[in-house]
Amino acid sequence: MIPTLRAAFRLGPTPRLSLTGAGGKSISLFRLAREYSGPVLLASTAHLSLAQAGLADRHVVLNTAERVEAAVKAGKNEVTLFTGPDNGKGRWSSLPDETLPPLFQAADELQAPLLFESDGSRCLPLKAWAAYEPPIPPQVKQVVVCAGLSGLGLPLDEAHVFRAETFSQLCGLPLNEPVTPPALAAVLAHPQGGLKNMPAQARRICLLNQADDETMQAQAQQAAMALLPVYAAVVVASLKENQIHAVFEPTAGVVLAAGGARRMGQPKLLLEWRGEPIIRHTVRCALDAGLGPVVVVTGAFAAEIEKALEGLPVLLVYNPDWQTGQSTSVKAGLAALPPEVGAAAFLLGDQPQMTVQLVMALVQRHYRTLAPVTCPLIDQQRGNPVLFDRVTFADFMQLEGDAGARQILSKYTLDYLPWFDAGLLLDVDTPEDYARLQEI
Repeated sequence: MIPTLRAAFRLGPTPRLSLTGAGGKSISLFRLAREYSGPVLLASTAHLSLAQAGLADRHVVLNTAERVEAAVKAGKNEVTLFTGPDNGKGRWSSLPDETLPPLFQAADELQAPLLFESDGSRCLPLKAWAAYEPPIPPQVKQVVVCAGLSGLGLPLDEAHVFRAETFSQLCGLPLNEPVTPPALAAVLAHPQGGLKNMPAQARRICLLNQADDETMQAQAQQAAMALLPVYAAVVVASLKENQIHAVFEPTAGVVLAAGGARRMGQPKLLLEWRGEPIIRHTVRCALDAGLGPVVVVTGAFAAEIEKALEGLPVLLVYNPDWQTGQSTSVKAGLAALPPEVGAAAFLLGDQPQMTVQLVMALVQRHYRTLAPVTCPLIDQQRGNPVLFDRVTFADFMQLEGDAGARQILSKYTLDYLPWFDAGLLLDVDTPEDYARLQEI
């Protein structure tokens, strides 16, 4: 179980974050605030209902930049909300633009979180955006785009979707038709939709809220797979039930294929199994399971392995230090991963009997737990592959010599996935092992 929004969003101690969209902004804003200790600064660059101000410990109306520093310092360890004045229509108005730079400066000096609600949706679960929306401060480092799944299956009209006509134009779904997961994903991924006014440096997160039953959760996963190419993470939650069901992030594959195969006496990864080189089977398993990117770390037989993998969409990384130990290959593989990767599955090149189903099951389990280490449990033994969350990557970069993952495994509590296939425990290290592989 994923315990907090802070963990799901992968936020550090001092985020600079904006929430946009519909169906989850305000509840996320105040829940995030309570997940931090010490002073937390909240602000609105859109209109906020009068009642919501009461969810903070302190509410400060800012008219000018001169008041910011004194108002922040008076907050001590409280959750302080900053808005503009009452607009006379039951809402607090947005902050004046001139107050934003000193608010960021004050948050930096306090080393405090600064969280913005930067959109309005008239309490509807879904929305599209007007020309002037969303008002995201350009200094923020994370943007969470929210959508309420309760809008799925309802007619695309103004009773259920804020700015329904624009929503229709963005996704191509006719007005009054039921809103579908592909239509929602199309709007959230559109440059004039969910990605509108996104600061270039901001990490993009999508929050699919109101996943209150298994049907909604399945629809959320369908949308999430379409959104991952443009979002660093897609979080599926039922915030009123205090449940975070899954965090979908890119999961990489790192195939270790650098060894010299001393015990085999020949390049074992190039031996044939079921009509193909062993290494090609392993890599195709990673690709067919949806891992991406798939990095293959080579060493002793780099040229031969590269030829054996011709035509496969992999990233080949040569480790010139392969003879000094497995840690160098692990670090070379991790260093090649893009920053948005949330986890990496390490696959041994000499285990071609690995199944796509197992790799996919490990990935799905990690989506729902964000456990530091996820691995199969086969006949009461830890098997391979092992999937490592990105929180472990820094530990790997400290390894030296022939240290593999054992030091990392001893540091964290392992999340085991029971699996019933004893054949997966075989490593092909000797001619006898290769003979047993041929019998599988």
